[in-house]
Amino acid sequence: MRRPLQTLTALFKALLLVGCNLTGIRDSLPSPTLEPTAPAAEGWELVMPGLERRYLQPEGLGGLAGVVVHRIDPALFAFRAHINPAAPLYDTGWRALRPDMVAFINANFFDPQGTALGLVVADSAVFGASYVNRGGMFAVQNGIPRVQSLIQQPYDGAALDQAVQGFPMLVVDGVPNYQRGPGDRTSRRTVVAMDSQGRVLWISTTLLGMTLDETAAFLVSSGLDIVNALNLDGGGSMLLSAPNAGLPSFDPVPVILAIYRK
Repeated sequence: MRRPLQTLTALFKALLLVGCNLTGIRDSLPSPTLEPTAPAAEGWELVMPGLERRYLQPEGLGGLAGVVVHRIDPALFAFRAHINPAAPLYDTGWRALRPDMVAFINANFFDPQGTALGLVVADSAVFGASYVNRGGMFAVQNGIPRVQSLIQQPYDGAALDQAVQGFPMLVVDGVPNYQRGPGDRTSRRTVVAMDSQGRVLWISTTLLGMTLDETAAFLVSSGLDIVNALNLDGGGSMLLSAPNAGLPSFDPVPVILAIYRK
């Protein structure tokens, strides 16, 4: 659920992260033991085999528009959606519920009662109904992840292993897919994307965020080689929990997308 940062407490929490864009975003969760492996690609920090991290600063948007990217190799990590509709949770609650997760982000938008909007598929169990002529979907089918536009490729009811949905699609076939419309405003963002090599990217704004229009333009110009990118819930719901990198949400969320070592 997108919400403006309505309270001084929320703004103060965001501003506490100002220094994290260069030094890393730290939380109190223990880090998994890292295994020796080859160095990460230039500009990327190797978190563990198959998981890399990079901090970027979009040009022309000021110091409050920092971005942290996690690049995930599907050959080494499995993706799972988790839903807890009866009691949305903060990051610590999700971590306590699923302690074996390596990392997770928030996923679907939701209504004031905590009901996820759009479709969620969690370990093949289906919740809700797919968007029609709107938004997009991150899905895993037969172990293979994908990001698809639900306008260009509507969901046909096929059995899925995992799925989360959001809106709008920000990049489709390598081209920005969003032009600024009414109500587009600067907000914290969570984006799931795929690059041309089939790797999954989680893109999270570290501070006060960007407009959707700015986010779409940045994703294409970032050098991240993005083919398709989907906007998930943002604002007070934006959540990232990863080894030595944490951006807590201001609101509890009912759906997350997580990764586990294979």
